Amino acid sequence: MKITEKIVRANYLSRWIVMSMDVLLSTIVTLFAYCFVRYLREEAIDWVAFGNLAVLTVLVSGVSFAMFRTFRVVLRFTTLREIWRIGCAMLLKVIVLYPLVNTILMALSTKQLILGALLDMMTSTVVLVSVRVVLVSLYDFLKKSMAGHLKRVLIYGMDDQSAALNMALSNNFLPSYKVVGYLVIGKRYKHLRLSGEAVYFAINEESFMRVVRDLKVDCVVFPDYAAAQEERSRLMTYCQRHNIEMLLLPSVEDLNSGNDNRSRMKEIHLEDLLGREEIKINMEEIAAGLDGKVVMVTGAAGSIGSELCRQLTRFKVKQLVFLDSAETPMHNIQLEFTDKYPEVPFVPVIGDVRSPERVDFVFRNYHPQVVFHAAAYKHVPLMELNPCEAVRVNVAGTRNVADYAVKYGVERFVMVSTDKAVNPTNVMGASKRLAEIYVQSLSVAIRDGKRPGHTRFITTRFGNVLGSNGSVIPRFREQIRNGGPVTVTHPDIIRYFMTIPEACRLVMEAGTMGQGGEIYIFEMGKPVKIADMARRMIELSGFVPDKDISIVYTGLRPGEKLYEELLSNKENTLPTTHEKIRVAKVQEYDYEEIVPEIDKLNELAVRVDIPAMVRLMKAIVPEFVSRNSEFEKYDKH
Repeated sequence: MKITEKIVRANYLSRWIVMSMDVLLSTIVTLFAYCFVRYLREEAIDWVAFGNLAVLTVLVSGVSFAMFRTFRVVLRFTTLREIWRIGCAMLLKVIVLYPLVNTILMALSTKQLILGALLDMMTSTVVLVSVRVVLVSLYDFLKKSMAGHLKRVLIYGMDDQSAALNMALSNNFLPSYKVVGYLVIGKRYKHLRLSGEAVYFAINEESFMRVVRDLKVDCVVFPDYAAAQEERSRLMTYCQRHNIEMLLLPSVEDLNSGNDNRSRMKEIHLEDLLGREEIKINMEEIAAGLDGKVVMVTGAAGSIGSELCRQLTRFKVKQLVFLDSAETPMHNIQLEFTDKYPEVPFVPVIGDVRSPERVDFVFRNYHPQVVFHAAAYKHVPLMELNPCEAVRVNVAGTRNVADYAVKYGVERFVMVSTDKAVNPTNVMGASKRLAEIYVQSLSVAIRDGKRPGHTRFITTRFGNVLGSNGSVIPRFREQIRNGGPVTVTHPDIIRYFMTIPEACRLVMEAGTMGQGGEIYIFEMGKPVKIADMARRMIELSGFVPDKDISIVYTGLRPGEKLYEELLSNKENTLPTTHEKIRVAKVQEYDYEEIVPEIDKLNELAVRVDIPAMVRLMKAIVPEFVSRNSEFEKYDKH
């Protein structure tokens, strides 16, 4: 490796190197002051005194630097706040050194003593600060010369967070970016500078694009989610129209994690901004429940499962076990983790939750202590056409994983459910409700001592996830890219949305606080009208809805609702320690009564006896009333 590359990639200089450098420079300055005073007195240099002075200065300087700890600093992050330490250390040095010099080494007049002390203190301070400036400048030069092309970025805002963002972009945390200035809306702060960079202003789209062209800006960086949310209808719209990349600073825990992948800037998509604050969670609580544990994620290659796996890399888990039946997606996540998370011990397992033998093998060999069960069939229209597979995966598969979790002593089992399980109108939603019923009844049976085991079962419900496989956002984006039309099932259809990372963090939080048997629901904010979302995406892509790109209404699909509910009409909720998570109070089923029903249901699914199976589903879940489906004929009227 080249020497310059080693210098740039090193985390910091040893404190002993910094200490030695400071002592050497301080001693040189003192000796210079001594020679200067002798020159003024027109006296020859006493080389014996010169040598004794050097030794004495080394000792006094070392003590002064040690007392003020000037060496305990990462040089490339030196700020003005560090200068006072250097100045105080030099003041202490001259206060101690010069009386000793006058007493032991030579006789000086008071005037000469003061002159030498002032010259020594000021020169030493200037030299030490200047050396730090030179080292920081050299570090930045070497880093930029090695980095090649850097993205030129504007930082939004000019408050403390924006200045901190400039620091993060300028140091080794985020080395691929070059700050070219700050951007504010309005002329109030024009002609100002912040952290050495100019402040530019925009009052409309034209002035914004003028700044972008003049500075050759590649992207705009927001210091936090709230700032991006504030500008979603203005600045972010400008960026979207002109293909200017929008980025968000990683969280503090990501920057401090030391993981290169998580320390990268997050690209912002307008569909991520849901008109509400991003839900915050307590990462310390989650860490306490996961550190040192073997954690298994079923459905690990899916949208939710794979993001859960990524989120789990934040913690010091003993091992991650990925279980999924999809070979190519599993291969992709294996490559991703090998490349981006080499320090995380993980094992990819190809297996189907429908196979009791394979599930038993995984538990027997890896002994997971925490299980996140995200494996499921989720697409409503597809499951209406293939109802038996919905039951075999979502109901029987969940039962297999839950039963072996109890058998092998899993501590916590967290199941990912859906708002479609509430008053279900389709087979998929009903199958998820049946899965909820099974794990909750099993948890209650364990709690009441009717079944052996100590596994705590927790269920989490939430609505649609933005950007998940097969969801509406990627579909709209592809339709717009192809010139339209954009297809919406109904002009009045609405849905709750959250981002994939947000959903996964809430799942982990709920899993931490659950005592067993709870069904947690998440505060999803206000529902979003799908037609409005389609229209907004068309506009942000630079087109006019119903003129450049049309919106076509195709009609509700089989089993589809106009709106989803997070709670059924008969349910109520209780608060938790997290303001965005509540516990649903639902009917509890008796485990001994539900098991024969689940056995019969799975038997009918294996035999592909669709009419009998759907009738039984409706009998177990009486609120399951089909809508816009061939199964309406099995409803009780």
